[in-house]
Amino acid sequence: MGIYYSVLQLFEYLNAPFTITDSIYGSTFFIATVFHGIHVIIRTLFLLICLIRLYKIHFFSHHHFGFEAAT
Repeated sequence: MGIYYSVLQLFEYLNAPFTITDSIYGSTFFIATVFHGIHVIIRTLFLLICLIRLYKIHFFSHHHFGFEAAT
């Protein structure tokens, strides 16, 4: 979902009829969505790292803080 959101947001940025310098609406839109997009990308990376660690059996019933922190 995070990758899908990022791709759609990039498509929206490229096809937007306004820019960040056009108006307060453009500024607000781009600032808010870029901030959210960065959050989504970082969260997706954390979850991918957890998936890799899961396949390498790095989590146990008493040792799983990395997974808890990422979720």
